[in-house]
Amino acid sequence: MSKQFDVIVIGAGPGGYIAAIRAAQLGKTVACIDEWKNAAGGAAPGGTCTNVGCIPSKALLQSSEHFEHANLHFADHGISTGKVEIDVPKMIARKDAIVKQNNDGILYLFKKNKVTFFHGRGSFVRTVEGGYEIKVAGKEEEFITGAQIVVATGSNARALPGVPFDEENILSNDGALRLGKTPKKLGLIGAGVIGLEMGSVWRRLGTEVTVLEGMPTFLPVVDEQIAKEAKKAFDKQGLKIEMGVKIGEVKSSKKGVSVAYTNAKGEAQTLDVDKLIVSIGRTANTIGLNAEAVGLQLDERGCIVVDDDCKTNLPGVWAVGDVVRGPMLAHKAEEEAVAVAERIAGQHGHVNFATLPSVIYTSPEVAWVGRTEQQLKAEGVKYKAGTFPFLANGRARALGDTTGMVKFLADAETDEILGVHMVGPMVSELISEAVVAMEFKASSEDIARICHAHPSLSESTKEAALAVDKRTLNF
Repeated sequence: MSKQFDVIVIGAGPGGYIAAIRAAQLGKTVACIDEWKNAAGGAAPGGTCTNVGCIPSKALLQSSEHFEHANLHFADHGISTGKVEIDVPKMIARKDAIVKQNNDGILYLFKKNKVTFFHGRGSFVRTVEGGYEIKVAGKEEEFITGAQIVVATGSNARALPGVPFDEENILSNDGALRLGKTPKKLGLIGAGVIGLEMGSVWRRLGTEVTVLEGMPTFLPVVDEQIAKEAKKAFDKQGLKIEMGVKIGEVKSSKKGVSVAYTNAKGEAQTLDVDKLIVSIGRTANTIGLNAEAVGLQLDERGCIVVDDDCKTNLPGVWAVGDVVRGPMLAHKAEEEAVAVAERIAGQHGHVNFATLPSVIYTSPEVAWVGRTEQQLKAEGVKYKAGTFPFLANGRARALGDTTGMVKFLADAETDEILGVHMVGPMVSELISEAVVAMEFKASSEDIARICHAHPSLSESTKEAALAVDKRTLNF
């Protein structure tokens, strides 16, 4: 017999589990279906973000950063450590423990908020009176019915054409997070967020890392001035990044991986590495969803077609996160999830894409919100710019990390903040001030006139805002 719910959420990643919990908090009976499994075969909700993305990558970045600090920077503080070694299996085990804590935390929140959880793959069966029938393919096959369906099935790593992931030599983000030892040579295809973060982890641990990127410019979605500053830092660290390449044949053997490519000058090259991480983007995950059974519309890229409110072409069916248009960011999925749950409950959920922050958790970190200088120029917008280097920030000097800067872009007439871009220490935290300011339509002068603690990295934010009008507090 079918079980009836007000809302059924397919997928328990950042979009799915947040949508399920918020809908339950708003008085709906809710079911959430997710098929992720841990090593023991148990439920592992949290999606790519928790299991093989945001959370585990940050755990490895933190571990590798500690190792690099102990090797290269402790002596500057008068700390003698002797020879420092890395236990890679223990580092991976710590990462796995953090992932499990997050998995268990989501299951606890489901129980606390009375969300019924089904462990298995969810798919459409048919339209029924008052909603849709959904099949759950788990240890046992079950059928449930929901008046409202939220699809939050996430995305999958995109493989090179003709070069499937084997997660042994040719790795997606999944395999990249499960390496059991430090490779001597590591290749990465794609100089985006995943490529730079994973490259940074293993470079810090002693691996010779080469990143191959097809685009002619480094981080083209980032403000050009900030991207150039980041590239200088990565070059100085020894992260070898080649731009404008064209990938040819990729061969995998017991000895490793060989990548034939043409460099920006048109010269034939070969890269021989122990492991190859491919991070060339992600594709919407609608595999096994059986969208055709109910006529759910997909676009040419395989994404579920939605309107500005995340409504699909079917009444009562919504979709959020990586499986729809827009940036593939966990926090974007969460915001859409809350908005959809509130819309289902008759409220007016809202997501402002113009103030979604982006972060690359390398060292230095890169963070931004709003439009870049090159976008403003292309749009013909009159603007003012202000920058301030961390080199002149007292807290950054005390930390021993003065790399980078903060950059403000403001409307030339109204002074409204149009974009804020940062590269440097802890800018993943600093960017939130800019997000709040832009959400409230603040001017650069508003930030400049707010008292910031001294000494703090946030003073660079204030100084960059002051610099928009060519003012400064530094004498």
